[in-house]
Amino acid sequence: MSISTYFDTMDYGPAPESDKDARAWLASHEAAFGHFIAGRFTQPKADLDDIDPASGKLLAHLSQGSAADVDAAVQAAQAALPGWQALGGHGRARHLYALARTVQRHARLLAVLETLDNGKPLRESRDVDVPLVARHFYHYAGWAQLQESEFPDHVPVGVVGQIVPWNFPLLMLAWKIAPALALGNTVVLKPAENTSLTALLFAELAQQAGLPAGVLNIVTGDGATGAAVVAHPGIQKIAFTGSTEVGRLIREQTAGSGKSLTLELGGKSPFIVFEDADIDAAIEGVVDAIWFNQGQVCCAGSRLLVQEGIHDLFIARLKTRMQKLKVGAPLDKCSDMGALISPVQLERVRSLVEQGVREGAQCHQVALDTPPGGCFYPPTLLTGVHPAATVASEEIFGPVLVAMSFRTPDEAVQLANNSRYGLAASIWSETIGLALGVAPQLKAGVVWINSTNQFDAAVGFGGVRESGYGREGGREGCYEYLKPRREQSGSLRQPSARRAIRADADSPLQGGAIDRTAKLYIGGKQVRPDGEVSMACHCAQGERLEDVGLGNRKDIRNAVAAAVKAGGWTSASPHRRAQGLYYIAENLSARTEEFARRIASTTGVTADEARAEVEASIKRLFTYGAWADKFEGAVHQPPMRGVALAMPEAIGVVGVVCPEEKPLLALISLVAPLIAMGNRVVVVPSEQAPLVATDLYQVLDTSDLPAGVINIVTGKSAELLPVLAEHDEVEALWVRGPAEFSATAERLSTGNLKRCFVDHGYLTDWHDAAQGEGAQYLRQATHIKNVWIPYGE
Repeated sequence: MSISTYFDTMDYGPAPESDKDARAWLASHEAAFGHFIAGRFTQPKADLDDIDPASGKLLAHLSQGSAADVDAAVQAAQAALPGWQALGGHGRARHLYALARTVQRHARLLAVLETLDNGKPLRESRDVDVPLVARHFYHYAGWAQLQESEFPDHVPVGVVGQIVPWNFPLLMLAWKIAPALALGNTVVLKPAENTSLTALLFAELAQQAGLPAGVLNIVTGDGATGAAVVAHPGIQKIAFTGSTEVGRLIREQTAGSGKSLTLELGGKSPFIVFEDADIDAAIEGVVDAIWFNQGQVCCAGSRLLVQEGIHDLFIARLKTRMQKLKVGAPLDKCSDMGALISPVQLERVRSLVEQGVREGAQCHQVALDTPPGGCFYPPTLLTGVHPAATVASEEIFGPVLVAMSFRTPDEAVQLANNSRYGLAASIWSETIGLALGVAPQLKAGVVWINSTNQFDAAVGFGGVRESGYGREGGREGCYEYLKPRREQSGSLRQPSARRAIRADADSPLQGGAIDRTAKLYIGGKQVRPDGEVSMACHCAQGERLEDVGLGNRKDIRNAVAAAVKAGGWTSASPHRRAQGLYYIAENLSARTEEFARRIASTTGVTADEARAEVEASIKRLFTYGAWADKFEGAVHQPPMRGVALAMPEAIGVVGVVCPEEKPLLALISLVAPLIAMGNRVVVVPSEQAPLVATDLYQVLDTSDLPAGVINIVTGKSAELLPVLAEHDEVEALWVRGPAEFSATAERLSTGNLKRCFVDHGYLTDWHDAAQGEGAQYLRQATHIKNVWIPYGE
């Protein structure tokens, strides 16, 4: 046969990789493993079977981690923590460098064991996963070295609990533990019950490389073990990658605990192809997007959106390309796809495809000739899919692509964003202006242009919406394992002492003064509360001053609707947002004495203290006006021919519950960074001193601020907070107040997994710039979208 014939047929024989060394390692442990705690393996127990998904045969026995095992691991991590931190950045950098070199020296063993345990093709384990593992340890060795100069105002969070999934067992381990260890934390990691072997091998290799005992601990087991990790009071942070459903449970279980939380959850990522795209390149992109790792990828491009003009041609060529995919033994270096992780996952994929067909989709599959006994499923394309179909909205987590068409770029954006997820997206167009115009409109944490499934340790990865929050990778990934050195003053709020109210203070029949009831401020207008109910406000001495509206659930809903309509503020230029903040500061400055008198009368502070609060508020507005066009992103240079743009983006609509203290300064300190970054807010002001906020209406009305950017609903904080927390169009929640407010916010925010920025009842010194303003607030007011842009021919 000629060379051209080989290229035409793409027929090639098997090229199996030997698993001899991996089997020998398993045999050295008698194929039975305990946990890895305090630098050694515990006595193994045959609680769980680890199965090769490509053959259905037993690989090893694993131990089911109990609460006692988790406790032992946490104690080991706590004991190792002081010494690990005392090494300093350079000392930890040397250890991470050693781990990177260890991974490279044992790359083949790690790759083969990963393929045996997970079922993915060896080509992917060898050429993608293991090199990226080494890359992460090298990259974070650098951050460890630079920690003292780059993060001088931050300290490690402490003992970190990490839970990783089965689709990328070793790579997810590296994503989690490399930044945690680099920045001075110690780790208790629970690998997936299906795929624990490479984590145990890595622990053994780390021990041989000299990693101090207790710095890294591995506890194997099922979901019950993970729950024990989440619940342990000695763990200061949880980092979880897995399903959205489990992510919700973790958010609920950690609510009010003070634990930091990073969630990287499910996805249903769009793959958008415009008419001017390089069709052949885009088709190869589809192959990588959905059939990489058998589609068991959280950011898999599982929704194909093709512009109408090329739709039929694209689908026809894609079907032809599918016929060339080889599904077979994962250790065969010629296999494009291996096995799904388990019979349970295989059945889930089958049932969802069948449901898609029942709902009207046309199914195209590649005929399989696969080894017996394995969990193999063919590459699958579903066409004629309606946007509301189950297969278009539910994460299948298998090699199944659903295809739809669109007419215009606006329609493409609408279809792409028609999902509760927001992890990643891919755009294919030869017009770079079009691609870069669409990318910011997509609700996704990562956007690839003319590429897909690009990952690097220097570039953050993570989602929005129900795909979770937090970032892994790069500088932004460092902040997930650090906390501000002066995060809080150290003193908890005491229960508010209600002012003594005179017997006649609440009587509506006093004196003959003209009654005034301050209204709510919604959509740029003063409006009466829905319930037509008011509450009395009193001076520091207990005398009744005026009434304010008593907001309810309907008022919050109206305020959120107004904030949603004000989306133009998010797309406004940073210069425009800076001007708005300067105007507010200017108009507030003109009324300094009026606001100072109000603060003094309602809070009881001296005239000088009240004036200082107003002046500090004006200064804070100027600070965030200055930051509005200066809190910028970065241009990453990953090891590819291209760049990745790290772009801070507004979160959207944010609910704010203000504390009782410093009624003006606290409100400004919370609202200003949010609107500076392009968010719109619904604010519940201080319950005891709401008149300070209602006086602010007139300042806002004269400050050229678009209607709906700031909405103020006065009332009972404890009653309005749950409404904000449960509202699905509120995308983040900032809460200051009693500790139970923080717990409520975190517990009730699981519907759309909104980010919560809370104080757990600790007082903030709002006059102290280290606590009351700065980059921490700006980071909380944004999320980073990483846009990958390849270049060259």
